[in-house]
Amino acid sequence: MPTTDLIGSSPKFRAVLADVDRIAPVDSVVLIQGETGTGKEVIARAIHEASPRHNNRFIALNCAAIPGALLESELFGHERGAFTGAVTEMKGRFQMADRGTLFLDEIGDLPLELQPKLLRALQEQEFERLGSTQTVRVNVRVVAATNQDLAQLVSKKLFRADLFYRLNVIPLCLPPLRERIQDILPLTEFFVAKSAARLNKTIDSIPDEVVEVLKAHDWPGNIRELQNFIERAVLFSPGSVLRLPLGLKQTVMQRAESAARTLADADREHILETLRQTNWLIGGEGGAANRLGLPRTTLIYKMRKLGIEMRRCQRPRPIRQLADGRCHAAANC
Repeated sequence: MPTTDLIGSSPKFRAVLADVDRIAPVDSVVLIQGETGTGKEVIARAIHEASPRHNNRFIALNCAAIPGALLESELFGHERGAFTGAVTEMKGRFQMADRGTLFLDEIGDLPLELQPKLLRALQEQEFERLGSTQTVRVNVRVVAATNQDLAQLVSKKLFRADLFYRLNVIPLCLPPLRERIQDILPLTEFFVAKSAARLNKTIDSIPDEVVEVLKAHDWPGNIRELQNFIERAVLFSPGSVLRLPLGLKQTVMQRAESAARTLADADREHILETLRQTNWLIGGEGGAANRLGLPRTTLIYKMRKLGIEMRRCQRPRPIRQLADGRCHAAANC
C-alpha cells in the first residue's frame, strides 16, 4: 500500500528512495533533515519496513511535544514512586522499541540536560529508568529527525557536539515539495482519492488549470500542507470536478505578479545603469544596445515598455559645416 511521501518520480525523490534502500539493511543511526512537512516520519517508517527489524515495533516520539520534565520518563521509563504522580512502573520508548526502531522526531528540541543520557543510550545501548539503579540493556536502532540546523545549534552551544556527531552517522536530507514539482500531480491524485473516500464524495476530474496553480505554489508546509489543502478543496468542490478555494489561486497570482514586478524592476535598473555608462548613447559600437547584446530597436521597445524616457546623449557631438556656412551639431544618439 503506497504511503504519502513514497509517491513520486522526480530525480530528487528517486535519490531519497535509493538512499533508503542502502540505509535500511544496516543498524547505523540515521539523521533525517528537512523542512516541516516533508515526510520525515514516513521515510523513517520506510527505513524500518525495509530493514531486518521490520517484524518488530516502530516507536515514535516527538521531542518537542512533551514537556522537558516528563521527557526523560518518556524516553527511559520510571519506577513506581520515582516522582509525584508515578503511581505505577512505566517502560520508556527505548525499552518499548527493543529489537525494533525508535524514531526521535524534532531531536533539536531535546533539552541539554537530557542529551548526555541519550548519548550513552545510543553508544552503550543501556540506561537506567528514573528512580532505579538497575541498568536496562536494549537493542534499538535510532532514526532521528529535525527541521533545524543542528550544526548551527552546536556552534551556539544549544546542542552537544558529541551527540550531534553520534546522530549524524548517516545523514539523509529530504527535498522540499517546491523541488519536486513533477510529483505534485501524483500526490494530488492520491490525496484527492483518499479525501473523497473519507468525505463520501466523488471527484473524478482534476482540471489542468488546477494542477498548474498547485505547481506554481511554493508550499512552505510541503506535503502536509498539500494534503490539508486538497482535503479542503475536495470538501468544498460542488461537483465531481476538483475546484480550488479562491485563497490559494489569489495567493499564487499575487506572488507571480510580484515576481514579475521584481524582474521588471531589475531589468529596468540594468538598462538604466548601462545607459548612464554610455551617457545615454543607444546605438553604435559604444552604445547601450551593443553592450546589452540587443538590437537598437529592441532596446528602444524595452525602454518604452519599462517607462524609461528617451534622452539626448551627453557626449560632445561633432561639428560639421553646412553648405550655407552655418555650423550644425551632428547627433548620433
